[in-house]
Parts: sequence; C-alpha cells; structure tokens
Amino acid sequence: MDNSPVLYIFSGLPGVGKSTLATTLAKHIGATYLRVDTIEQGLRDFYLTDIYDEGYQLAFRLAKDNLKIGLSVIGDSCNSITESRTAWQQIATDLGIQFVNIEVICSDESEHQVRVETRKTSIPNLTLPTWKQVQEREYQVWENEVLKVDTANQTIQQSVSDLFQLLKQTY
Repeated sequence: MDNSPVLYIFSGLPGVGKSTLATTLAKHIGATYLRVDTIEQGLRDFYLTDIYDEGYQLAFRLAKDNLKIGLSVIGDSCNSITESRTAWQQIATDLGIQFVNIEVICSDESEHQVRVETRKTSIPNLTLPTWKQVQEREYQVWENEVLKVDTANQTIQQSVSDLFQLLKQTY
C-alpha cells in the first residue's frame, strides 16, 4: 500500500472480537480509531436516550474529516445493515480513496455465547447486549467484497495474524 489514507470498515456482531482487531490495526498503522459504541454512549450520557443512527452519523463526519487530512480511519461498529455499510463506503468514494470492508465473525456459537456473557467494556456506563439480544439482532449478509476473519477457536494473536495476512494478500 502507498501512503494514501484508507478507510477500514469493521463489522460484526457484538462479542466476535471486532474491537480487539480494530484497535490492534489502528495502533499498528497509526490510524484514527472511531468506535460507534463510544459515540453512542457519549450521546446517551448527554441525555439523548432515543438513539437511532446519530452515532453512525457522527462517526461518518469524524471519519471524513480525518481522511481529508490524510489520516487512515478505522470504523468500528456492528455495521449490520446494507444502509450503514453503503454510507461508510460512500465517504471513501466521495473522497476518491480506498476502503476495505472487514467482517469479523465467531463461527463457534457456544464460544461466541461465552464471550458475550463474560465480556467487559471499557466504555463507562455502556450496557452490553445479552446473548438473546445478540441472537435477535438483524445482521444482513454482505453483498460487497469483504475480508472475513473468523476468531473462533483462536487466540487474539492468531486472529490478528489472520487479519494482517488477509490485508497483505489483498492490498
């Protein structure tokens, strides 16, 4: 890859390891890290309790500002529907820069359940979803090209290695 900014668009259900991979990539390449959970909880903390897509809308604006000044951006969100995926991609398209869709999954359902039920959050006041809420969440199949990282039955380092290998092979 050259030094042009890139928009890395992470997606995946809660508890699959997406934030771990996204933050590791952000540190490795020195990119701006935007986590929609953090933005949405910030809105809730300032008494906006009925959040629809405001967190995503703010993340899109912040991503665009950072990409315009030449910084790569990591977008970390469930990104579970085509509408949000298209909006992330449109930012890069409008700026004429490359984007990479990265879907993180955990194909072992029992492992995924344990992760959801035992995980902690670094975001103050954030209420994590229950396993039932994760199972009931709408998550549309990707229609575009996406790099897929399956974190099931792997250490974090193995999953990070898989992600870096996919990025190296593809870009």
